[in-house]
Amino acid sequence: MSPRSMNNLAYLYRAQGKYEAAEPLYVQALELRQELLGERHPSVATSMNNLAVLYYYQNRYDESESLLSQALDIRESVLGIEHPDTVSTKESLAYLRQNRS
Repeated sequence: MSPRSMNNLAYLYRAQGKYEAAEPLYVQALELRQELLGERHPSVATSMNNLAVLYYYQNRYDESESLLSQALDIRESVLGIEHPDTVSTKESLAYLRQNRS
């Protein structure tokens, strides 16, 4: 299964509240993308962002924040600070920091 397919299936599981089924797919997609594309590829940042959202839903805020910070760093350096994906990640990170309990 491709990393994109894994992410898509993981998203469906996450949307259904099946977090335990979603997590290994997100993790595997991230690891494959890192291996195939390198650590600083935009698709790696996308996988980090997706896994961070899952961790947020699971109240795993520290892990979520760490992944979002890494994704933001990649996106700022590769895509630029005004790219929509960069802005979206920055907003997600700000939301997490403001609303964590």
